[in-house]
Amino acid sequence: MQQGICYIVGAMSLTPDLRPCPRREDYVIAADRGFDSLMAYGVNPNLAVGDFDSLGHRPNHANVIQLPTEKDDTDMVFALRKGLELDYRRFILLGGVGGRLEHTLGNLQLLDWLTLRGAQGFLAGEKTAATCIRDGQRLTFPPSMSGYLSVFCNSGRAEGVSLAGLKFPLDHDTLTSNFPLGVSNQFLGESAVVSVEKGSLLLLWEDKGDFYSCLPRLWAQ
Repeated sequence: MQQGICYIVGAMSLTPDLRPCPRREDYVIAADRGFDSLMAYGVNPNLAVGDFDSLGHRPNHANVIQLPTEKDDTDMVFALRKGLELDYRRFILLGGVGGRLEHTLGNLQLLDWLTLRGAQGFLAGEKTAATCIRDGQRLTFPPSMSGYLSVFCNSGRAEGVSLAGLKFPLDHDTLTSNFPLGVSNQFLGESAVVSVEKGSLLLLWEDKGDFYSCLPRLWAQ
């Protein structure tokens, strides 16, 4: 298993705060117009994939996979599959929030899809960050976090849900996918822990420009 992070950058524009700074062990994939977003910040991806309909041309890059326009997998899905094939299990998806609603919803679904493959992904953009945890996992937010955190059930029922260190705690409760009980909780300036015994949770919170500084604490356990 690779110890680094696989960055996948999609078509939406990146704010300077979300500019990736990959290390030697990391891997960067540009999905379609994400190629322009990366090059604008001086980040040369390891790979460019897509049908390049939003980019408008095949990128001038040494490592390009051109996809057909009509396909089952989106450019983002194909990029994630490549990252998994390379044995990465930590993913950061950038430029996948905002724009067309169906693409945003699809990208949120991919966070859960990754958990089923023993991986974890973070989706960040438009001042929002999101991730998923599943089946016995827990995630700890540092005391520096502020603002809102929403927790939704992804899987029909999520059992044994506990929220600690938040304004509205839960203790081994049940969330369902047809009622938003966990919307708009709030950080309290202390460590906050979200855990689930069975099922899947989608977590969304406000990114106030501190996404990367908080990230080391946010990988699921």
